[in-house]
Amino acid sequence: MKLHANAKTTPKTRQLMMDRVQRLGWTQAAAAHAASVSVRTVAKWAARHRLGLALTDASSRPHRQPRQSAPARIQAVLAFRQQRWTSHQIAAHVRMPRSTVSVILRRAGMGRLRALDPPPIIQRYEWPHAGDLLHLDIKPLGRFRAVGSRFLGAARHVRTRGHGYEFVHVAVDDATRLAYVEVRRSARAIDCRRFLRHALRWFGRRGIRIRRVLTDNGAGYVAGVFRRACHLAQLRHKRTRPYTPRTNGKAERFIQTLLREWAYRQPYPSSAARARHLGAYVDFYNRRRPHMSLAGRTPWTRFQEAA
Repeated sequence: MKLHANAKTTPKTRQLMMDRVQRLGWTQAAAAHAASVSVRTVAKWAARHRLGLALTDASSRPHRQPRQSAPARIQAVLAFRQQRWTSHQIAAHVRMPRSTVSVILRRAGMGRLRALDPPPIIQRYEWPHAGDLLHLDIKPLGRFRAVGSRFLGAARHVRTRGHGYEFVHVAVDDATRLAYVEVRRSARAIDCRRFLRHALRWFGRRGIRIRRVLTDNGAGYVAGVFRRACHLAQLRHKRTRPYTPRTNGKAERFIQTLLREWAYRQPYPSSAARARHLGAYVDFYNRRRPHMSLAGRTPWTRFQEAA
């Protein structure tokens, strides 16, 4: 039951008033004074209690709605909506106010045209061996030299001057979820190429040979510099479908975790201090943090099992 924000009584308060009046012998005036309500309110709930009715708020919906739209007209509205007609077109065709048509569509869960589209089919996949596929992605983060309103609150009117952006490059192994992260100055092709080289070296030191990389269609990844780097490393470069970030979902999900548990976890005095904490967090993520998609195991445990 949803109570009004300014309600003075609740079902428990009303029961207390009834106990005082009927069991303890209080007068209605005394019970009203103790509960800071009017005598009329106590009398109302006492009458309902004598009739055996619940001491809860009844629905304010009328028992009769003589001007309600006929079921046949409602079905006609929904049928035209199934043909992807707009509310304006439907209202003009069935000769009903557009506001009424909009109410009918909202009640049926068809207020927006996208509600008619079938939900996308989620195709989950996982490559069997470490190094079969490496997910790459980039997240820009603002540079700062003082704690801002995210932690101090907007009411403090904190104004921090922007100092541009730094870019978090992430690499996540598809099979084990092992992650490698760097903060670089840009998302240009030259930085993407350098990050790729560092990531390949990092995974290589752990006995993982990368065979494929998956990226979005960002400018840094489609540039010839990055393509040549993939060719020299004998990597097959796969790209996501346009406007379909879920194709690279493991990297996208890791970035969400990274922001929540590292970037925005605590107030850093500067973006440089935030970057210094990155290595410790990534090590924690790889070796000690349970991963729900791995049945509570860590990425490092998954890697050791697959080795």
